[in-house]
This record gives sequence, C-alpha cells and structure tokens, in this order.
Amino acid sequence: MMTNMNVSLPDTLKEYVEEQVISGGYGTSSEYLRELIREDKKRKAQERLEALLLEGFESGDPLPVTPELWKEIWGRVDARKKASM
Repeated sequence: MMTNMNVSLPDTLKEYVEEQVISGGYGTSSEYLRELIREDKKRKAQERLEALLLEGFESGDPLPVTPELWKEIWGRVDARKKASM
C-alpha cells in the first residue's frame, strides 16, 4: 500500500533531485527519494550492527572461534528466525 507525503524543498534542492532522477535513471522523484530512504535504513542498520559487535568484543574474555562455536551460533540464529515467524 502506498501513501502520499508532501515535502517542501528549496529550489536548489528540487533542481538537484530532478537532476538525480534524470542522471540516475529513476522514473520519478518519488522513486529517487524512496531509494534514499532505503539506503539510509541500511546505513543505520549497519551502524547498529557495528555498535553491537564492538559491544560484544568489549564485553568479556575472548572465546576461541571454532567450527563448533559457529554451528552453535547459527543454530541460535535459526531458532530465533523460526520463533519470529
């Protein structure tokens, strides 16, 4: 389902968006803005993942990473996926 949102831009930004639509192969300014929002969401998710990884690295004594540990980790991931469905 799509919904409408009105955005006010100064002329310089409007012209920039129009240039990006033409040069980037987007059909409309809405397509361009949707892509920007998707990329922003990905960037923020990546930043969150990096912060969580750093938190994990700093959280205690290191563990040796073995094939068994990876199997256990992926088992937990699979279990969480199944539980959230």
